[in-house]
Amino acid sequence: MAPGVIVRDDGFHPDDWNGPVVDVAQDTDPDALEGFMTDAALIRIAFPVFLDGRGFSLGRRLRALGYTGRLRAAGPILADQYTMARRSGFDEVEIPATMAARQPEAQWLVRANWRAHDYRSRLRG
Repeated sequence: MAPGVIVRDDGFHPDDWNGPVVDVAQDTDPDALEGFMTDAALIRIAFPVFLDGRGFSLGRRLRALGYTGRLRAAGPILADQYTMARRSGFDEVEIPATMAARQPEAQWLVRANWRAHDYRSRLRG
């Protein structure tokens, strides 16, 4: 995968990771990754198309299984999906540079307050 633009809650960043990466397809069985979870400092889950949400489920499952390392969603993810990625347990999103040009940083920053406006918080209140 060609290096892309990293999106975090504070905006766009170049990829600052220089260690090994475990690349995982969105349809991977999370139980098959249990052996990698203790050693992998970065797991990057591929999102080949923005319409395929299986990567969100996989990210959530990895967190539920106890993965505490850096979790990255990578692919043509839309700014509108950033909140879902963060709530699913992803630390960051990697998008192609062409998408970053079409969806500027300001569109992502609008969604950076992903903890707000959660339906569960409204139910508790």
